[in-house]
Order: sequence, then structure tokens, then C-alpha cells
Amino acid sequence: MRLTASARAISVKRRVCTGHMAGEQVRLCDLLAALSVATDSGMGQPPEKAIRSCLVATGLARAMALPEEEVRDVYLATLLRHLGCTATAAEEAFWFGGDELVSRPAAEPADFADKREMLAVTLSTGRGAGWARPLLVARALVGAKEDERILRGVCEAGAALAGRLGLTRPVRDSLSQVFERWDGKGTPVGLAGDQITLPARIADVATQVEIFHRVGGVDAALAMVAERSGGWFDPKVADVVRRHGRRLLREIGDADPWVAVLEAEPDPVAVVDETGVDRVARAFAEMTDLKSTYTLSHSTQVSALATAAAKALGLPSREVRDLGRAGLLHDLGRIAVSSGIWEKRRPLTRAEWEQIRLHPYHTERILTRSVPLERLGRIAGLHHERLDGSGYHRAAAAAAIPTSARVLAAADAYQTLTQERPHRAAVEPERAADLVAAEAGRGRLDPDCVRAVIEAAGQVPRHVRVSPPAGLSDREIEVLQLVARGLSNRQIARELVISPRTAEHHVQHVYDKIGTSTRAGAALFAMEHDLLRR
Repeated sequence: MRLTASARAISVKRRVCTGHMAGEQVRLCDLLAALSVATDSGMGQPPEKAIRSCLVATGLARAMALPEEEVRDVYLATLLRHLGCTATAAEEAFWFGGDELVSRPAAEPADFADKREMLAVTLSTGRGAGWARPLLVARALVGAKEDERILRGVCEAGAALAGRLGLTRPVRDSLSQVFERWDGKGTPVGLAGDQITLPARIADVATQVEIFHRVGGVDAALAMVAERSGGWFDPKVADVVRRHGRRLLREIGDADPWVAVLEAEPDPVAVVDETGVDRVARAFAEMTDLKSTYTLSHSTQVSALATAAAKALGLPSREVRDLGRAGLLHDLGRIAVSSGIWEKRRPLTRAEWEQIRLHPYHTERILTRSVPLERLGRIAGLHHERLDGSGYHRAAAAAAIPTSARVLAAADAYQTLTQERPHRAAVEPERAADLVAAEAGRGRLDPDCVRAVIEAAGQVPRHVRVSPPAGLSDREIEVLQLVARGLSNRQIARELVISPRTAEHHVQHVYDKIGTSTRAGAALFAMEHDLLRR
């Protein structure tokens, strides 16, 4: 592993490869490393956990003398291992008692083929008291279809988002196999041995090594790998850990993870152009919006509104471009807040409201880790600020809020009103326009920016299809929209005034046509093809 290069050398390399997104090529891993921190948040893990796991995996791959092309697949498959982490967050929050960010850190290092171990995790993180306790015990002992559905959704979403990022087939396949095991006792397919991609097998071991090393030290990590060899883990990979693990962990411990992961990237360094940056931003916007059925396409629609409004206001083209990307990424920090809070129908407690108020802070801190994303983070982190100082998280006043952030705040406020939320119904566009105009009248939003956003909202056309994607009929598109929102077959039947049997047939036909089998996959398809506009 190349972990000993100086920070100064890396800084020079980063300046050469990243630029400042002004027509230059941008280093892809500089974007992905920063955004992997969002997946750490979504897993309830400390920042740079994915980066440290990536360093372990890359070191193991090089110790195995793999070609650099294969090392790259290992590097990306581990760095983005939890790309699908938002796909089932709402379901998990409900299933495990309201906070998936508590249950996930406890469950991730557990051997889910060991019923006793999973029982302990379930009782320690779920609704383990009162009438629900027997249900949790039974579920942990005999398993549940809900578990498999959740895990399948995570895998499908991770693979689909990797496809959005333009990553290789081995990386996409690896992200669809994050819950498979060497002994064939995994899910969702039950692959065994060499049927599982090598990057997935290495990422499995590396991720667990990082967790156990951080919590218990080198000896705990090595003992864990030895115990799971031949069961959960590929014995060949486990043997590489036995021979090289102590050295690798020592090198990683001595390094700045951020510097080290950029230096460890396999050659040639991957770069993307302007279109590639937009593709990355769009993929992570969809990952963010997937966290709740109430926010599907929120970020992409905010970005479109803000971009159109900025053009109407005559902002320079560079600011318009940055604002569009900041709009895609403005809610990235939502991932760091429990779905149990976002999905809550009753009034929030003061502590819950404080967590909500911090999500723009999390957005800014994630984005400003990366040189090419830093400027976007400054804009995105201000999207809930108000001119009179009543916003959050900074309580900034007018002089501290640039025009781009004012446009973003107006676009976010308008679009949010037009979407349903757990505690209220969606507001009709005309009424939403009146409400944001009233906010401008109270001195909270910029009147010119509000006017531009309202005009842009009237100009944004509904999705016009030359031909329906995947051959979907109009009724099947209606069904797809309801599936993406998380409705059951029975609820879809009531919504469309059809029989449950007919609804079931429609849902199955939709899944067959779009090539997925989970709500998360359906939601990503709908967002990709812009099928969620009202």
C-alpha cells in the first residue's frame, strides 16, 4: 500500500487532478471519497469508516498481487459498499423501533447466520419491551420475509446507483452481493464460494476488519477473521489477513485516511468531465431522496427550479451551474438524521427538532471535505437560512447569504410544500406560490428570488414521453408511482379503485418490465425517468 506519501505531495496531485470544476477534469475519487462519508452517516458509523475499509481492502488486493484494474474494482466496491444504505431506511426505522442509526451499527458486525447473535442484536436495538418482545424473539429465531426484502432492496439500490455512476460491472455486481457469504448462507440469492465476486469477498473482510480493529484493536480483528474463515469469509482472503493484516493496520493507523485513500487509488487516476460531475451529483441526489418515500425526486426538482430561476435572474453561467449541483446535493445531510424522525407524524420533540436543524450542517461538512465540492457545500449549507436571521443552522442574516443561496432557499421552500410529508398533505402549486410569497413579504425570503422560482415553477413542464420507458402503459406508470411511495398492493387497489388481485398483477408486470423486485428499485427507476412529477 502507498500510505507513506507526504500530504504535500498529495496536495499537489489533487490540485492537478481536481481543479475547481471550471471546464477542467475532476478527480473522481475526490468526489466519491467525500460522498462516501454520507454513507457512513447513513450507517450510523463515524466519518471515514468507508475510507478506512477501502484502505484495508486495497492493501489486501495488492498483497494478493491482483492487477491494478482488479484492484480498482476492489477499491470502489469497498469505498461505496453502503451506496444503497438509504433504500430501506424508513422500513428499518419502523421495524427496529424508530432509529435505524442505532440498529445498524449494532447489526453490521454481527454474524447474521448465527441466530443467537442476531437475537442479542434485535433485543438490544429494537422494541424489546412489553408486548413486542415475544414478536422480536420469534423473528430473530425463525427469520422473516421482511428481513430478506429489506436486504434485497439495499442490494438492488446499491447496484443501480453504481450503474448511475458509470462504474464497472464487477463493482455493480459486488454491491448487489454485500449480504452474500462464502458458505452460501447469505442473501438475497444464496451465492457461495467463487460465485461471489472477488471484490465483494475482499470488501466483506475489510469492512469487518475495520470495525473490529476500531473497537477492539488488532488482535480482536485478526481473531474475528480467523473465526469466520470458511463460513462468512473466503479462506484465501482470510489467509492474506493472517499474513499481512498486522502490517496493513499499522500503516493505516499511522496515516491520515483522507490523504491515504487518494494516494492508494490504482493507476491510472480516474477523472471525469463536467458531465461526469453532474452524473455523480444526480446519483447522490437520488440516494438522498430515497431515504423517505415522501422526498422522491425532491432534490432533482429543487435543482431544476433553482437553475431556471438563476438563469432568469441573470446570474453568471458558472454560478448557475454551481447552483444546479448544490441543489442536487443540498439535502445530503438528511442521511445523518434518523428516518424515525423524518417519518414522524406527531409533533417533534425539542431534541428531534435540533437534529433536523443540523442536517444542512452535515451537508456542508460532507461536501467541503472535497476540493471540487467545497464551493457547492458553502451554498448547499445555507438552504434553510432566512434573511431575518430566523433560519438554521447558522441563523445567518441577509448580508451573509449570497444570491445563489437565496435562490436555493426559495426553490427548496416551494418544492417542499408541493410534496406530501408525514404530518401534512401536499399543497397545490398555486397555494405553495402564495405561501412562499408571504414568506418574502415577512422579510424571510428574498422577493426577487421567490418571484423567479414561482415563474420557473410555472414553466417547468410535466414529463413528456416520446414513448413510455420500458414499455409501461399509463396505468402501469400510475402503479409505479404508488409502489415508489411505498403503498401495498391492497392500498394501490383502493387508490385506483381496482381489485387487490388486479393491483397485484399490475405490480408484478411493472417489476418485470423495469427489471427490479423492490420498492427501492422502483423508486430509483421512477426518479431516473422523471415519472414522479405531480
